[in-house]
Amino acid sequence: MQYDYLIVGAGFAGCILAERLSSQLDKKILLIDKRDHIGGNAYDSINESGIRIHHYGPHLFHTNDEQIIRYLSQFTDWHPYEHRVLAFVNGKLVPMPINRNTVNQLLKYQYQTDEEVQGFYDRAKEEVKIINNSEDVVVSKVGRELYNLLYKGYTTKHWGIDPSQLAPSVCARLPVRTNTDERYFDDRYQLMPLFGYSAMFDSMTSHKNITVSLDTDYHQIPQGAFNRLIFTGPIDEYFGFLHGILPYRSLRFEFETHSKEIYQQVAQINYPNDYDYTRITEFKHITGQNNSKTTVAKEYSLTTGDPFYPIPNDNNTIIYNRYKNEAQKLSSVHFVGRLATYRYYNMDQVVAQALKTFQDIVNRL
Repeated sequence: MQYDYLIVGAGFAGCILAERLSSQLDKKILLIDKRDHIGGNAYDSINESGIRIHHYGPHLFHTNDEQIIRYLSQFTDWHPYEHRVLAFVNGKLVPMPINRNTVNQLLKYQYQTDEEVQGFYDRAKEEVKIINNSEDVVVSKVGRELYNLLYKGYTTKHWGIDPSQLAPSVCARLPVRTNTDERYFDDRYQLMPLFGYSAMFDSMTSHKNITVSLDTDYHQIPQGAFNRLIFTGPIDEYFGFLHGILPYRSLRFEFETHSKEIYQQVAQINYPNDYDYTRITEFKHITGQNNSKTTVAKEYSLTTGDPFYPIPNDNNTIIYNRYKNEAQKLSSVHFVGRLATYRYYNMDQVVAQALKTFQDIVNRL
């Protein structure tokens, strides 16, 4: 069969573009993935104990964009969920992101108001004239002591390099609060697909014009089998590493099922300064399931393995821009998603990018 589009990668970006092109433009789509499932890193399933787990770490959907929720709601119902995280520091479990309770519990203050906590931050913070990196972001807001206790170890363990070598955007993602709000995210919409991400993606790719081929490498598809290409894999891989390798952090997970209803008091506990793993996630908090057992995942950061996180710093941006220049020369190829644009995107940002790419295609037609 001659396909209008070959889409490489069946994660958020690939599935959304397959759905839009098939349902709105009646295009014939071949959607491939080298893994044996769709959904990319958001893939989830029910394990042998009946617990829905996220195979590639917790994926928590949050956004302020009502249009994104409206679009995805065509393919799933929702389970409201507000994520909460504790950090294990000096033998205590304290809230992250930093708030009034974090400051009081860690540093033994008794602040009662937002103004008191802001006053503490103002006294503790360091003057940084130009914010060049993630260390600068934190110490300029809350000072060196909280940075060392809560950020430096976790960030170094997760990314494999010191925060001073990472772009400001990495640590700037987390708010710094003066109140007692213990939610991880501030977004208006904080929801989980009711029956999981995999069910949502199955619904999204059910159109008769979409052919899904798993365990399939891009190079297996003859060039003459499709007219246009949408590539959501690593952009350096597409160009044969012409300008060098773009580095990623990878992850390894150790899943444990325990014969108890609850393993820990919140879904996620971070370990910035203790143990080799960065965090432990308990999935039942996220899915809202009832089960006499529970499954947790211990998460380890790796230098090699499947690409999870682009590493944002100046040198890697220079390398990516060389690939971006190559991509702009190709009129029949679209590069979409975290790996193809080497950006540390949240899921809603990938959805927005995919929908914008579809609109660009429509405008071009």
